[in-house]
Amino acid sequence: MFIGREAELKFLQDKYTEEGGQLIVLYGRRRIGKTETLREFCKDKPHIFFSCTQTTDRVQLRNFSNRMFKEDIPAKNYISEFADWERAFRAILDLPYHDQKKLLVIDEFPYMCRGNRSIPSILQNLWDTELRNDNVMLILCGSAMSFIEKELLSEKNPLYGRATGIYKMKEMGFYDAAKFFPDYSDQDKILAYSVLGGIPHYLRQWNPELSVDENIKRNILTKGCILYSEVEFLLHQELRETPIYNSIIEAVALGSTKLNDISQKSLIEDTSKTSVYLKNLIELGIIEREFSVDAKIKEQANSSRGTYRLTDNFFRFWYSFGFANFSQLEDGDVDGVYEYVVKPALHEFTSFAFEDICREFVREMQKKNELPFRYSKMGRWFGKSTVRDAKAASGFRTAETEIDLLAISKGAEEYLVGECKFKGEPFSYSEYLDTLAKLSPLKEKAKFYYALFSENGFDKKISDCATENKTYLYTLEQIVNYSKN
Repeated sequence: MFIGREAELKFLQDKYTEEGGQLIVLYGRRRIGKTETLREFCKDKPHIFFSCTQTTDRVQLRNFSNRMFKEDIPAKNYISEFADWERAFRAILDLPYHDQKKLLVIDEFPYMCRGNRSIPSILQNLWDTELRNDNVMLILCGSAMSFIEKELLSEKNPLYGRATGIYKMKEMGFYDAAKFFPDYSDQDKILAYSVLGGIPHYLRQWNPELSVDENIKRNILTKGCILYSEVEFLLHQELRETPIYNSIIEAVALGSTKLNDISQKSLIEDTSKTSVYLKNLIELGIIEREFSVDAKIKEQANSSRGTYRLTDNFFRFWYSFGFANFSQLEDGDVDGVYEYVVKPALHEFTSFAFEDICREFVREMQKKNELPFRYSKMGRWFGKSTVRDAKAASGFRTAETEIDLLAISKGAEEYLVGECKFKGEPFSYSEYLDTLAKLSPLKEKAKFYYALFSENGFDKKISDCATENKTYLYTLEQIVNYSKN
């Protein structure tokens, strides 16, 4: 059963129904679900789906010819193979699809270009002179994000400016990912998402009939299962110097977020080299560079500023628990690693993903106009702010702190301060007072609201004064079962 990707399918369908030729570039990191999404889009339409392979240009052309000749085009009656790519692509116009669009999907298009550098030029010429004026939809799909962004979509590429649609696919959000295990408890849905993230390939390895514990042991920590070697496979496929990348990813997974700290933990003396490695991981969609939600453009342009975090929950899980214990796992000590390493830390590990889920929840609420105001930007905030301090004369002091969720209106006249607690006890009154204290100096010129997100409810004192302090309380049940439709 195909799950999610409603936005992607709607985008493709809208382009399909538009008049005239359509040239679509759809791309994203490996395992993100591009191919399955395109097959779902194509399944009720006449189409050609061609998957490129890492082979020679001649073999690629032969394979493409064979696929085209499965359709009832005139050329199949006269030749056994197209002489060149220009004639092969022009044959799209001969597809016998009557009034329906002549739909051609080229999956892993970068492989085709590597075999023949002139492919973009050939397509550009045909597009400009013939294809764009016909009822054609050509979808170019690829996982090599650097090639797509830096070459295919760059000004120097012949196809620059020809695309009628460009879509970068990202991993699924929590609400779609949770559909892979519909019978799980609210807590277990969050635990599973914190381990797997929103990558469909990873989610499909999970058996929804088994508990979270059993799934982790059987489908991640056991030698021979798909996810056991997934990280190593992906890195070897995409990168050289994998030992260095392993060190960097592990450093970030275990809490190093600043460039200098990552360099030190991964034993790379030159931070400029570390920066290059991190840039490559960002291009692969494994790591992202994060700034405080109110950061100015100048700050974001500074290569030494910002913090780094893993965007991929599964990578974070593997480097937090699997990578450091690889020898024991190779020896088959799955139960021992799970019982003594994973299980004691899993709840705390999940709290990080819970923050992401809460931010997704707020984004969905905005779409339904269920927030006290419309924000123009929302995300994590970090910097110097007021914190409570009983020893200080005023009861407050200034210190480095973080805010899990900060939403700011256009013009910065309204703020929503959110705090997320994924723990075994209710959100305490003391934690609530800490939340109220943050960004206090701004309260003289802006209107403040508060949102508390809690796994295990709230102290009664919070409930008693929530309305007075413009505070919204959200339980685990409300967050997990929120309908985004």
